[in-house]
Amino acid sequence: MTGQIKISMLAALLLCCLWVQAQTKRSDDFRAKYQLKEVVVMSRHNIRSPLSSGGATYMRVTPHKWFSWTSPGSQLSLRGGVLETEMGQFFRKWLVGEGLLPDNYRPEGDDVLFYANSRQRTFATAKYFSAGFLPFANVEITHKYEEDKMDPTFTPQFTKMNDTYRQQVVTEMNAMHGGPQAWMQSMQPTLTLVENIIDMAHSAAAQNDTTHFWYDDTKFKLEKGSEPKMTGGYTLANSVADALVLQCYESESMAPWGQELTMEQWRAICRIKEVYDGLLFTAHSAAVNLAYPLVSRIREELHNDGRKFTFLSGHDSNLASISAALRFVLPETEQAMEAHTPIGSKIVFEKWSDGTDEYVAVNLVYQAVSQLHNRTLLSRIDEEGLQMPMILPITIEGLTANSDGLYRLTDLDTRMADAMAEYDAIEDAPTDVAALSKPISANVPYAYTLSGTQATANTQGVIIEQGQKIIRSH
Repeated sequence: MTGQIKISMLAALLLCCLWVQAQTKRSDDFRAKYQLKEVVVMSRHNIRSPLSSGGATYMRVTPHKWFSWTSPGSQLSLRGGVLETEMGQFFRKWLVGEGLLPDNYRPEGDDVLFYANSRQRTFATAKYFSAGFLPFANVEITHKYEEDKMDPTFTPQFTKMNDTYRQQVVTEMNAMHGGPQAWMQSMQPTLTLVENIIDMAHSAAAQNDTTHFWYDDTKFKLEKGSEPKMTGGYTLANSVADALVLQCYESESMAPWGQELTMEQWRAICRIKEVYDGLLFTAHSAAVNLAYPLVSRIREELHNDGRKFTFLSGHDSNLASISAALRFVLPETEQAMEAHTPIGSKIVFEKWSDGTDEYVAVNLVYQAVSQLHNRTLLSRIDEEGLQMPMILPITIEGLTANSDGLYRLTDLDTRMADAMAEYDAIEDAPTDVAALSKPISANVPYAYTLSGTQATANTQGVIIEQGQKIIRSH
């Protein structure tokens, strides 16, 4: 059995290596068969400072001093700008090597499009990428609103709602990992780890009895014209985990305040946020609503024969909702903290033609943690002083790739059309029930032990209830 496992792991490693080779340096046989016609990139912004600053809650739950962020709250950091420029340089080398663009290309007409959400971090991501990608051109970044106003195209919001549809979304959320309560409860060991890392017990917040993270008061707001929202104690854990991971990237240290953590522990910390994002953005029935504008735009771009390259700059919620709407199976990442959509990651659609039919490859491209820390120069091949970024294939549930790893563009187009049809079928009607939905049953305050198991009336010892530690005894 052990030998079979080792063989399977070796086969998986070899397959992964073949995929990376296929995406960065196509074989002569492949190039003789196919021609690259277009690339569409859906990007998550690169490293930013935490979403809020100053007296933010995440700062009050630890006595430690946080990293001195290099940008105001929520904006792209200096490191993020450097890293995105390096990623743009990689794409330039790759696409010049594939023959899609000449070196030092200056776009003509509308053959290149950069379109970013109007948040500073997304606009700046597109701008830095363009500097590395087209250094001999002054590329205009399209954005439609004043600085830091959300563009509806990139806003994962409900634009249709009715009572039956809302309940369908809630039902799907309750089916994820045993339901919100069970999923959050599974994170309890990691929540306890984070409490110890930040020394929550000795923080300013502890003076108000907030000595532990809690999640028994979780509610979800699903309302037309708004993004799905979560309220309750788990949002604090999400904010702290976000700040911890950003600090790790910016400080180049895996040891927050001198406490050395393993990669497995960092990935566990990232899962706190993945639970939050997963519940809000990855229920399929919600995703076809939230991602409709971007699915529509990506579909349009893949049919634009006059376009060679499109760069859409948004957020991790965009990547998550697009993937859920189109039933993409995002790969489990390697050499990254986030399991599916690392900071700065990109879903890359490559359109190929064999002269008769058109095909598409879909990949996840991102920088490894070591590359984020070291600001490693990137190239289409590994050579002295240069490395390839991480490139992993995205599979599409229900569709079959050919022997070259390509899907028929018509099949992907049908999948996109189906998702858009699901959106069109949602009836937009006045709602009778409250927009604040509570899929977690909590008629009685939910209590749990430090190990994450539910506490009953007879449970003795340390119990956590709404962020407060209670000691029960006879």
